[in-house]
Formats: sequence, C-alpha cells, structure tokens
Amino acid sequence: MRKLFASNGLRALVHLGAWLPLALIIADYARDALTANPIQAILTRTGKASLVLLVLSFACTPLHTLLGWHAVLRVRRALGLYGFGYALLHVATFVVLDYGLDLELIAQVVVEKYYIIAGVAAFGLLLPLALTSTRGWQRRLKQRWRVVHRLVYLAMPLAVLHFMLLVKSLLGHPEPLVWAGVVSILLALRIPIVRRRASQLQHRLRRALRRTAALEPGSVFRS
Repeated sequence: MRKLFASNGLRALVHLGAWLPLALIIADYARDALTANPIQAILTRTGKASLVLLVLSFACTPLHTLLGWHAVLRVRRALGLYGFGYALLHVATFVVLDYGLDLELIAQVVVEKYYIIAGVAAFGLLLPLALTSTRGWQRRLKQRWRVVHRLVYLAMPLAVLHFMLLVKSLLGHPEPLVWAGVVSILLALRIPIVRRRASQLQHRLRRALRRTAALEPGSVFRS
C-alpha cells in the first residue's frame, strides 16, 4: 500500500510540476509581466521547460538501474510527452508568433542559423517518439518500436546543442555545459558495460547497508 501511495504521489507531482511552467507563462502574460520582449520570453521558458522534462524522462531508466526505483518507470512516458508538448509550444511560438507563418523567411532563417538547425533536428527526432509512445503502437511495431525509440539518443544531445549554440558566451553562461554534462552521464549509463557495473555497484551497496543494519544495536528486536 505504501508503494502504491508513493507511486501515485510521484505521478501527481509530475503532472502538477509539468503544468506549472505553462501556468506561470499564462499568469505573467495576463498581468503583462513577460518582459519587454514577450515572444522571446515564451521561447526561452518553453524551451527550458521542454529540456528539463525531457532530461528527467531520460534519467528514469538510469535511476531505476542505479537505485532500483521502480516508480520512475511509471512516470517516464508522461515526462517525455510533457517535454515534447513544451517543445511543440516552443516551435509553434517560433513559427506563428515570431515569424508569422512566413514559410519563406522561416526556411531562410533555418538554413542560416546553426542553433535552429540543431533545434529542428531534435524536434524532428522527438516527433516519431511522441506519436508512437502508446502501447498500441508498441504492439504494432513490436521489435521496431525499440529501434524507433533509440532516436532519443540523438535527440537529447541535439537539444542540448541547440541550447549551447543559443548562448553567445558559455564562460559567462555555463548552464548549457551543465546540461551537456548531465546528458553525457545519462548516455554513458546506457552503455551495456557501464550499466552492468552500475547495477553491480547498486547490489553491493544494498548488501552493505543490510549488513550494517543487522549489526546495529537492537537490530535483533526489529526482526
């Protein structure tokens, strides 16, 4: 029962947390507090929300491997879809609000600016992941489903690269480097040999903690 409450509590936290950035954007827009350039503010905030949620989704499998935390696997899909939703809002803001659906101008800007190329590539890779995220698609695609969803291994570095190229000086604004480091670690933890070593380390730590608990005074009475 405790595990059920913990799982449901995590789900509720994910849903509330995922809607919070959008609620704040709407609230700030309503009170005219989206800075002097509201479109740029929306682009920045939807992009940041997307990156945070996508990285959290990407971290669920390593967290399960390292900590044995099963509940995170139940919120992985929701985090990924929310992350894609903010990416969609990010792209829609760029296409509709910033460039007024001027496809010729948009095409010109995409070709000229590397950060937009990286962002478009990341979004293009995330799109099939979002569209095939249901169990129905998993049954239809069978083994190919896993192949399709490995596109995330390219999408995440491209999303971080998009952020890095946006920043004029990484020394003055090192946040993209932090995200790059986090994503690099999460990618490394998916390498089979690293994953096995991490899993072995987790089991050793658990055994050590059990032995420590057994040696504590009064442990006999706890059993």
